[in-house]
Amino acid sequence: MPRLEHVKIPMADGVKLSAYLVFPDDGGPWPAVLEALPYRKDDLTLGYKPEYERLASEGGYAVCRLDVRGTGSSQGRAVDEYPRQEQQDLVEVIAWLAGQPWCTGAIGMYGTSYSGFNSIQIAMERPPQLKAIIPIFATDDRFGDDVHYYGGAKKQLDMIDYPAYMTAMNALPPSPRIYGDGWREEWERRVIGNEPWVLTWLEHQRFDDYWKHGSLLIDYGAIEAATMIVAGWADGYRNNSLRTLERLTCPKRLLFGPWAHASIEDSDPGPNIDIVAEHLRWWDRWLKGIDNGIDREPEIVLFARRSTPPSPTLKEYRGDWRFEQSWPVDRLTDAPFELEKTRTLASSDAGPDALQVRGDTGWTAWISCAGGLPWGLPDDQRPDEAFSLVYQWEPLESELEILGHPTLEVTVSSSAPIAYLDAKLCDVFPDGRSSLVTRGMLNLAHRDSREDPSPLEPGRPYRVSFPLEVTSWIFEEGHTIRLDIAGGDWPNAWPPPEPVTLTIDRTGSVMTLPVIDGPSPVTQRPTLSPPRTDEHVGGRHGGASEHMGRQDGVPISSDASTGDVPAHLVHHGDDVWWRIEHDQLARETRAVAGSAGVTEANGDRPRIDERYEGHVAVSYDDPGLSRAQGRIRYELSWPEVTATSELRHRTVSDANAYHVEIELIVSENGEQRWTRRWERVIPRDHA
Repeated sequence: MPRLEHVKIPMADGVKLSAYLVFPDDGGPWPAVLEALPYRKDDLTLGYKPEYERLASEGGYAVCRLDVRGTGSSQGRAVDEYPRQEQQDLVEVIAWLAGQPWCTGAIGMYGTSYSGFNSIQIAMERPPQLKAIIPIFATDDRFGDDVHYYGGAKKQLDMIDYPAYMTAMNALPPSPRIYGDGWREEWERRVIGNEPWVLTWLEHQRFDDYWKHGSLLIDYGAIEAATMIVAGWADGYRNNSLRTLERLTCPKRLLFGPWAHASIEDSDPGPNIDIVAEHLRWWDRWLKGIDNGIDREPEIVLFARRSTPPSPTLKEYRGDWRFEQSWPVDRLTDAPFELEKTRTLASSDAGPDALQVRGDTGWTAWISCAGGLPWGLPDDQRPDEAFSLVYQWEPLESELEILGHPTLEVTVSSSAPIAYLDAKLCDVFPDGRSSLVTRGMLNLAHRDSREDPSPLEPGRPYRVSFPLEVTSWIFEEGHTIRLDIAGGDWPNAWPPPEPVTLTIDRTGSVMTLPVIDGPSPVTQRPTLSPPRTDEHVGGRHGGASEHMGRQDGVPISSDASTGDVPAHLVHHGDDVWWRIEHDQLARETRAVAGSAGVTEANGDRPRIDERYEGHVAVSYDDPGLSRAQGRIRYELSWPEVTATSELRHRTVSDANAYHVEIELIVSENGEQRWTRRWERVIPRDHA
């Protein structure tokens, strides 16, 4: 087995960052691979270690797993996600790794979600030792393609998840054994200095310098390190994929599978692969200089999806793997689908079509970033279509494949100065089932600029155009292409601030589909290894989820006989729940979600008891009246201490502002020790 060593890496300002190193069992020196996360390497994500062991034992790489500043067992203060200080720290960490006698000086950086983001950000800094990166489920746009905003509207369901649990997690103590003397004093400094990151995110409701920092779309040419992007069709960060590949000037590759924001080895939906094998091919070429031919292969390895019936617990998409040479592909054409040539379920004439917006429209599509339950996949769209403008074309006489971003261009008017326009592209089966292919939303105040939004003039028609999220789909013969237009995408996005009626003029309005004409000219098929099934599969089992079970799995239960950390939530039961409630008397709809469970102590890992729960709600009659509230609780039990961190949060909106209440309660050995409370009223900024 590989050897593990705990180290404290000194920073220029005296702060020491905690890491562990996993070494191969031969003599070295070796290239090093770095993953840096805020999710507590010594307990909540200790289950990631088998992947590092495989990289070391099978690949011959030294692996460094780091707690970023102020998190886990590292010193300092965690002031925000991706702060400038973090980039400075990681550049220093890379230099430290490259300077060790056991290292060849060649460094790779990789990771899923947060560590995919900072892999991109550090590559933009161009440290000379960083030769290659593998960002998995990450993005180039921190404002528009993260958990914060969607089409210029605040994300809502995410508010009961990542924005909440990071405050609770950051109030936990460092691992006493790993941190050593002074851990209790560090715990107190951490709690007293803790500020909820979500307050900063709410104060920046447009694409300003705050979001531009760390967003690759500002300068794709900043990256020189060889970059392999890994993306999933059911993941919320897929929009980064094709546009980034097109604009990068470094050696590049894209692996685009069917996956959700979860472990690629065993997530739903599949089919799944052994992702570690793909890592090793990339690292071998760019960190060891082995001529394995990966740089001469076509740049895109793609799973092309085809018509698949909708299911919130879908196990596998239908489709096939193939190569594409580069992006954009030569045989890609824009195919206009005119709204004038549809029959609509909204009216029988040629329009214009009026829609009185109902704030809870969108719940069958759930959330834009799937993963482990309760964050599932879209269901049959017909219940939402009853409250949407629905346009459909004639059944297809032959298959039609799309790849890329569909675009909607319409003439729309609104009865209110702030309104949203939501579009969903659906595949209607001959039996009537409506399967969501892709979606997109635009806060119409952002129609001309994300940096400088402006209100609408009520009643005035506007010509607007916006892309739907990137997709791959083969519509099969006899199926029908359907477009659903609504005034919001709840609970994925916060509803608009007041009642509104939208009017769509079909004249000249068009949905443009990126159609692929014919098969790929690359006839060779990709060879991808199936997922491992032995104990050390290398998947990310257990640990803090990126979005309450959506990433690589909250530890929900454990096998008492073996102590093995289980896989992510993949079943129904008392430990996971997901409900939609229509309260006729209160005149509101609620989306309720949560998960809970225990991982027993095993070796160096403490006993972990976690609970994530909350709901979001919206009024039938006034979409501006909406809320998100929940509770996050961690209890970690070491021999030295049992530490409990509990967060209760509530954000309520009206037409003018978000009213935020957050309470943090931290206990030691069952006795309450600290309580912190925050209250803010944050005006809605054209949202």
